[in-house]
Amino acid sequence: MERDFGENELRVAAAALLVHVAEIDGFFTDSEKRALLLLLQQRFDLDVGSAESLLAEARARDRESVDLYGFTSVLKHSMSGPDRRRLVEMMWTVAYADGTVQEFEENIIWRVSELLGVPARERIAMRRKVREEHGCDPDAPGPWDTDSGAAS
Repeated sequence: MERDFGENELRVAAAALLVHVAEIDGFFTDSEKRALLLLLQQRFDLDVGSAESLLAEARARDRESVDLYGFTSVLKHSMSGPDRRRLVEMMWTVAYADGTVQEFEENIIWRVSELLGVPARERIAMRRKVREEHGCDPDAPGPWDTDSGAAS
């Protein structure tokens, strides 16, 4: 039986994934927090206070979570393909917000992309786009930039 999820639950699930990317390396920098709040405001049409409340709730839910599946299953069945791809792009934006992407961050984005049904080629294209927007070499390979497991 399919369950309908409320808009707030979807927002919290999406925000929790963004928080997970931001905090996976053990740091939640000011630049990551600013980027995350801005993304939440833009994506969900929120004011600053509402975005901060959503961020606080998402951080609490991420800490309580035992895995990513609880968040991704809600989103995969409730979001359109373009919305799921946009979420992956948002994850890259958060990962690049502090100027350095750690292997843990790339791994989480790879895993979430797989769970959301976002193809590897699209995940890689979004990574390139965000890298370029942040003034980085878009052609620099990452550890997860393969479609079939072979290095590209």
